[in-house]
Amino acid sequence: MTAKPGTLYLIPCTLGDTPAGQVLPQHVIDIARKLRHFVVEQPKTARQFLAALKPEQPIQSLHLASLNEHTAPGDLAELLTPLLAGEDVGILSEAGCPGIADPGADLVGLAHRNGIRVVPLVGPSSILLALMASGLNGQRFAFHGYLPIEDTERTKAIAALEAESAKRKQTQLFIETPYRNEKLFGALLAHCHPQTLLCIATDLTLPGESIRTRSIAQWKSQPLPQLNRRPSLFLLLANR
Repeated sequence: MTAKPGTLYLIPCTLGDTPAGQVLPQHVIDIARKLRHFVVEQPKTARQFLAALKPEQPIQSLHLASLNEHTAPGDLAELLTPLLAGEDVGILSEAGCPGIADPGADLVGLAHRNGIRVVPLVGPSSILLALMASGLNGQRFAFHGYLPIEDTERTKAIAALEAESAKRKQTQLFIETPYRNEKLFGALLAHCHPQTLLCIATDLTLPGESIRTRSIAQWKSQPLPQLNRRPSLFLLLANR
């Protein structure tokens, strides 16, 4: 007799060193503690996160399979093996919510195609937290991930995002590698219209959290924030 498939739980994790109990409901922590199988981006940081939750099984006995940007599409099916055998599995991303700007989305799609129940659990999403606190348009928005690194291409991308925002009245969200935050910020100040609104959301849920929305002209008129090596989201809304 074929076993009933297990459930695929999408387990949010902290956005930094914040204790899990401050950002995750107890129900989520309880589910994560019971699981024996996980699909994770980075096993080392996943073990640290799970160890802090105090799992019911010894941390060494947990099975952690890797899923990241280097995972070949043909290797996804193997990650379903415990689920098809009737075991529950949890997906963990590096930070925040699985499936949101995260390779876990590919496994979730495959689970649906195989009739496996998928359960999203409540936890912090930096994208949604930033949008909530920005005061920008939360009815129409788009997340674009990373903008180009090369100066000319990045300038073109900024202009295109600003034009699209003006046309659709749409909030544009994007990120950068933390050590390049200040270079991106400088490009936004140099190339966006003075009245365009820009929110910078930094260190979300962490002690140094900072969320500020200003026009480009206002940003230029005050001391610049310290963004170097601090995880940040940038949100732009053309105001014309």
